[in-house]
Amino acid sequence: MNSVIKGSGYCLAYTPGLMLQHGSTIVQERLVNPDGEFLKEMGKHVRSFEDCVAYWPNQVYIGNKTPEEFAKVEFPYFDKKVENANRYGHFGEIMPENEFLLLAQACDCFEVFYLDKDFVAANKGELAKDPVITEAILARVQEGVENSVIKGFVDAHEAEPLFYEGKLVGCVKRAHDIDVNLSAEVMLENLMNKASSVLAVLHSLKSSNVDPLSIEYVIDCSEEACGDVNQRGGGNFAKAVAEIAGLENATGSDARGFCAGPSHAMIEAASLVKAGAFHTVLVIGGGCVPKLAMNGKDHVKKELPMLEDCLGSFSIVVSENDGVSAEINLDIIGRHTVGTGAAPQNVIGSLVADPLEKAGLTVNDVDKFSPEMQNADITKPAGAGDVPMANYKMIAALAVKKGWLEKADLAKFCEEKGLVGYAPTQGHIPSGVPYVGFAKESIEKGDMERVMIIGKGSLFLGRMTNLFDGVSFLIQKNTGKGQGGAVSEEEIRSLIAKSMKEFAQSILGA
Repeated sequence: MNSVIKGSGYCLAYTPGLMLQHGSTIVQERLVNPDGEFLKEMGKHVRSFEDCVAYWPNQVYIGNKTPEEFAKVEFPYFDKKVENANRYGHFGEIMPENEFLLLAQACDCFEVFYLDKDFVAANKGELAKDPVITEAILARVQEGVENSVIKGFVDAHEAEPLFYEGKLVGCVKRAHDIDVNLSAEVMLENLMNKASSVLAVLHSLKSSNVDPLSIEYVIDCSEEACGDVNQRGGGNFAKAVAEIAGLENATGSDARGFCAGPSHAMIEAASLVKAGAFHTVLVIGGGCVPKLAMNGKDHVKKELPMLEDCLGSFSIVVSENDGVSAEINLDIIGRHTVGTGAAPQNVIGSLVADPLEKAGLTVNDVDKFSPEMQNADITKPAGAGDVPMANYKMIAALAVKKGWLEKADLAKFCEEKGLVGYAPTQGHIPSGVPYVGFAKESIEKGDMERVMIIGKGSLFLGRMTNLFDGVSFLIQKNTGKGQGGAVSEEEIRSLIAKSMKEFAQSILGA
């Protein structure tokens, strides 16, 4: 029986303070061009929390607006607002920075995260209003310290500063004096990643009505990696997140695959459940601090807001077949193998055409394709173009070559089978999985039958290989082989008891 998708959570943490201080583009600019115009002008291009919430792509990401509604919005999107926008959405929320810093501090287990006591006092009540934040998490928030203590750590170069509305309100200390893997910079990035994952996990459990104690395994597929000098990426974000989120019965591990990581992790989760190793598995991915304002120089140069001001995160619940929920079909898996090569036609062929052909299907049998879902508002000004549309054109062109599609229908194919990109540029976050929540609901309503999730990645970023990477999988309507075809433990015990009774009666009768 195929595994099913029980629910999902998609969250954004609005973090302009982190962006201006710790985004990798800005950090590098301070080193190579400290007196440049970008650093002088960037502060004028920071949007408000209200504008961030009212931003169309963000409202789609958390589920308040649908991709179909978004497709009708004229490009560009930054100058158009969603009326009466809500920070809480169908799938998650957009958390403001003051609350997120408290949540991140609650994720600290080694006393490296310090917040100003006045800041904590002023904002803890706001965090407590969030419907998914538990009493256990609130209890982990420390009362805080004097601001002079924080300033002392920062001035001594023992800690990375945390700013809120331009004021120093906290810091993250190094966890070791000389181990660069436990430096203040790395600890800050890892704790923010962890906190954003926790938020998404809590929302995925709420939206799916799944008991936290039923989660048995967690797979983290973030782009960060935690470890020390002896094992740089040893992990384990998965179990660390599970601890804070209250998943008492869960174990877990980390899976890494750059941008393709989420699709790899989804296939692994579905396989573990289908094999019977675990009943319910979470796939999670947290935010990436260095990618805040990654394209900020181009945005400022073109007089645009700095749109990469949020940490994105997601959590997807994969469970045993219940006879109702949308399934992950493990018989249709696309694989970019070592021998595939990097030519676009070969990549799309291995991820889309090959698995469909093997199953006796074509692109016409798939209702929607979800590849790299980057927001063109962010990528176009930086010269990267419309990434989702580029993928759809390649899929359509391959379909024409195979005779599945008429050349005259290319544009129609992209419109009908495609999606407008709405995910934050957080590397792994846009890679196919933002649409899983929508796909599940559309399939279960009967509006669609099949959706293909496509994850692609650039393995050469690690300087270990020049290879490209990618996997894809298919989500489909439930085949009805769930609870109706399964036999529960109680039914098995009943059958055994009945058989033993009949056996005993036959012996006595003899």
